[in-house]
Amino acid sequence: MTGRPPFPPFDEQTAAQKVQAAEDAWNTRDPERVALAYTEDSVWRNRGEFVSGRAEITEFLRRKWQRELDYALRKELWGFRGNRIGVRFQYECHDETGQWWRSYGNELWEFSEDGLMRRREASINDIRITEAERRIFGPRAPEEHGAPLPIH
Repeated sequence: MTGRPPFPPFDEQTAAQKVQAAEDAWNTRDPERVALAYTEDSVWRNRGEFVSGRAEITEFLRRKWQRELDYALRKELWGFRGNRIGVRFQYECHDETGQWWRSYGNELWEFSEDGLMRRREASINDIRITEAERRIFGPRAPEEHGAPLPIH
């Protein structure tokens, strides 16, 4: 792997590009594609689960998208410094019973010199919503990139 631009240190423009690239990749729901953005030895904390390495990341994502159906995500740049980026996000999905969920979260990212993420820490809270309350439908249109997320 030759790396994944943009490379740290980040400025506002390159940090926003990283965030949008992550949103776009996760909205594919393709575990193998998403995992390529992480170093071979990347470490994650996702809620109360700890994941290490690209193979475990791929398996984690495979399990995630088997239970989080019709998953659609929005991310927003919260802050950046050097090789680190802070993100807030919201996503919606439904489970096998048809119950819709909106998940709110924050992530802390740390990147290697080649632009791959070597550390990801995610804190996430879920709320039940009705299908009528949904507001995230598939990937964002390009003209919506960078739009702020509502707080609730």
